[in-house]
Amino acid sequence: MPRLAGRVALIAGGAAGIGRAAAQLFVREGSHVVIADIDEQAGATLAGALGSAALFVRTDVTTRRACRPL
Repeated sequence: MPRLAGRVALIAGGAAGIGRAAAQLFVREGSHVVIADIDEQAGATLAGALGSAALFVRTDVTTRRACRPL
């Protein structure tokens, strides 16, 4: 069984760099991921590549308003 099966990870800055690598690794290990980033194109592309285990949400974590509960 994958180490992260049944878990959900929120990855801020998940569309590129270390965040992208983390999202890919987490999905490989069985987790679902929410990719939070301001780069809509990169985030949506990554989520599409990761399939049903990934969701992209445009988020600017530098603003308090963007980080409020849904």
